[in-house]
Amino acid sequence: MTMIKRTAILFGFAALSSCGTPEYQAEQSICAATWMNRIPPRMEQEVYTKTETREVPTGRSTCTGTGNTMQCIQEMKTEYYSIPAVRTVDRNEAQRDVQIRACTVKVCQEKYGNGECKPAG
Repeated sequence: MTMIKRTAILFGFAALSSCGTPEYQAEQSICAATWMNRIPPRMEQEVYTKTETREVPTGRSTCTGTGNTMQCIQEMKTEYYSIPAVRTVDRNEAQRDVQIRACTVKVCQEKYGNGECKPAG
């Protein structure tokens, strides 16, 4: 498994486990491990249009003078531009995430009587 795949998978797990009770996160982790095997990552590179910004001069300046010295500052504006770029995506991520969520809610429902794994009390 490449470093890019590992990094993408770790970010996916981090995103999945960012909310909920510790019990929910534990069940989610178990479901994620199961569904990572059933629907493994399918990493592909895709070309997309990336938007970037840069500061460009407006053609105007603001000048102030003190004694014999003149200080001019060029006014700038933000310009947006697009460039082609390549990113690596997991084509199975959305399908796998749905299964992980469904699995987690089902297990929580069975163990705790609710979909959030909130203990009684």
